[in-house]
Amino acid sequence: MAKGASPAPGTPATVALAAAGIAFTARQYAHDPASTNFGLEAAEGLGVEPQRVFKTLLADVDGQLVVGIVPVSTTLDLKALARALGRKKAAMADARLAERRTGYVVGGISPIGQKTAHPTVVDESALLFDTVLVSGGRRGLDIELAPADLIAVTGATVADIAR
Repeated sequence: MAKGASPAPGTPATVALAAAGIAFTARQYAHDPASTNFGLEAAEGLGVEPQRVFKTLLADVDGQLVVGIVPVSTTLDLKALARALGRKKAAMADARLAERRTGYVVGGISPIGQKTAHPTVVDESALLFDTVLVSGGRRGLDIELAPADLIAVTGATVADIAR
């Protein structure tokens, strides 16, 4: 386990962070199966302002699956995502495809430890905080870590992709 890391359920995300020696805190909350807004549910369940909780979204950018990470209080600007990667067009990816390619279920897709590595863009607002939260790989589990560590472990580009 990484120095400063907390015990966490073993998900590919927590395993990848521990293997990389990245400090993180696993934060669990009670997931309501009837909830459809997973990000806001996490913010409320953890008592954290929604601007610090980031959702992981997958988009098809000119035929390539790409990860966009934005605050749960915003939406992903698909045109900005495409521009951040020097591409032209983006559309949200099919949920089933996102699940197959990441190894996670919708509402629990972590940007860390995905089955297939994808180009990743983190919204620049993450840099405003000492720590941010992202899904830990299942509904009801978030991972709190420094934005620089999130960027490093995912190989992400930073850009203004939220609106």
